Amino acid sequence: MFVILVYDINTKRVAKALKVCRQYLDWVQNSVFEGEISTGKLECLKSDLEHVIKKEDDSVLIFEFDSTKYYKKEIIGKEKSELSIIL
Repeated sequence: MFVILVYDINTKRVAKALKVCRQYLDWVQNSVFEGEISTGKLECLKSDLEHVIKKEDDSVLIFEFDSTKYYKKEIIGKEKSELSIIL
């Protein structure tokens, strides 16, 4: 499956969350990640993040797509990551 993950995490924990997310997905922009991931790996990612964040303060949004058939990415302005694929 293809996922887009976005987080809003306290600066005290953001470095740890960044490290966890980079293990599973491609970094796109400051708090945005995307990529293909298996269901099992997604569950591991969620579990790892739950050990880093504080649920009463932090927020993580994960958008799941069964395919990238209807997915298009357009970049306007400076690209933050080295990925430049437009599907």
